[in-house]
Parts: sequence; structure tokens; C-alpha cells
Amino acid sequence: MRFKPLGVRTVIIGITLVAGIIMGTLTLGPAIATNFSTQSYTPAPVFPRNENDQTYGSNAFVNSPDQEPDLVSAVGVDGTKGYVRSEDLNGEMPKTPEEAIAHNKKLKAERKIPLYDVDGKTVIGEFKIKNGKFTETPAKK
Repeated sequence: MRFKPLGVRTVIIGITLVAGIIMGTLTLGPAIATNFSTQSYTPAPVFPRNENDQTYGSNAFVNSPDQEPDLVSAVGVDGTKGYVRSEDLNGEMPKTPEEAIAHNKKLKAERKIPLYDVDGKTVIGEFKIKNGKFTETPAKK
């Protein structure tokens, strides 16, 4: 069986195709990885401090609850703009899934917490928190 020699044009096209695939793989992989990884390296927001050394502002751009300001901006039940304490808003965080389930079962349909002025001391209204209904889904067997 005799092989027909490849033409110069065919060899050049083949080399170009292989080089393009290699270059595309080497440049596209890091570009995709950079896009996905930048979210975890987003710096925590810097919040202003009031006269009582409490941070205050919106929690819209925080990455986790520990980055929230001490006083989170909120609008009260009567439309008053103010701040709620982060610890009042979040409550004590459960340490295990079992604690979380037990906590959710005890939640009332809604609760009210104080709405403060920027000083973090003066109560200027109330903020209402509505809780969703918790239903336990049986595990699949």
C-alpha cells in the first residue's frame, strides 16, 4: 500500500489548525477562570462611622453577614428612613443545620424591631420583618 505525499498547502493548513487550537485553549481557560474567581476576591465595603463608632449604611454589596455594617439602612413601617441593628435584623446565627431547623420552626410570622437614627441610640420608629413559612421536605429514599 503506497501513501500519497501530502502537499505543502495541506501541511500548512494542518499546522495552523493545531496551533490555533493550542493557542485558544491556553488563552481561553485563564480568561474564564479569571471571570469566575473575581467574585470571591471582591473587597468588603468600607462604611462610615457615627459618633458612637458604629458603622452604618446599606448591606446591598456585602459578601457575607460578617461584612454588614453595625447599623443597616432600612425604611420603617410608617415610611421613616433609618437604621436597624445588624444583630437585631439577623438574630443569633445557628451553628448546625439542626439548630437552624429548630430556630425556623419557632419563628413567628412577623416581628418588629426598633428603627434608629444614624446615632444608633435614638429610636425613630419600627421595622417589620416578615418570615416565610418553613416546611420540612422528607428525604428521598
